[in-house]
Amino acid sequence: MDLHVESLMKLLLAMLFGLFIGIDRQIKQKPLGIRTSMVISIASCLVTIVSISAYDKFGSQNPNMDPMRLAAQIVSGIGFLGAGVILRRGGDAISGLTSAALIWTASGIGIAIGAGFYVESSYAVILLMFAVNVVPHLIRSIGPQVLNKHEVSVKIIMEANFVLTEVIQKIEKRKTTENRKSRGPARSIRRMKIKDLDDGRQMIDMVLSAPDRDYATEIYYDVKQIEHVMSVEVEQL
Repeated sequence: MDLHVESLMKLLLAMLFGLFIGIDRQIKQKPLGIRTSMVISIASCLVTIVSISAYDKFGSQNPNMDPMRLAAQIVSGIGFLGAGVILRRGGDAISGLTSAALIWTASGIGIAIGAGFYVESSYAVILLMFAVNVVPHLIRSIGPQVLNKHEVSVKIIMEANFVLTEVIQKIEKRKTTENRKSRGPARSIRRMKIKDLDDGRQMIDMVLSAPDRDYATEIYYDVKQIEHVMSVEVEQL
């Protein structure tokens, strides 16, 4: 096969696999989009092709030349893109880790295709889609309850001189509709901060760990109904 035709096929395949990753992220409205993932895969594939071709062209003059040296720099250099999609929302709540990992994966797939590992790249994309889309649903269906939880940020403004312990106990002991007969609290507080306001009221800033079926709106209305609660702000993390 002509060298230029083979290189074009590699770049097209890298673009296609990058497209698959980008579509998955775009459907879920995540930071990594279609264009970004395709660019990463194509660029990684191109640099790998250049690295191997340069070794074939100049390797006889320099036997110690490493054909994958440029490709190795991709893995370390791609880190700044991954760091750009990781967001810290407060406390220990972090989002964007999966998108950052997929950025790194897109570069790896591009490197593999550039090096000629087509079958291995195809297996990797299939397993990647399975791990990102199918496995989480299986865990929700048959996994333990501790793995089927999400985090919600709750900010509450309380009336002055009210016992805050009662509010915290009510929030933790409230059950979702599906879990009213279950034992133990349906929600648990992972982090909490209490602050006095200028007018004598108190603000409670907490992160709740709640079951997946316990929606943020349900938490909002539950907390809103507690006595002496003046305002509530809920954010899905």
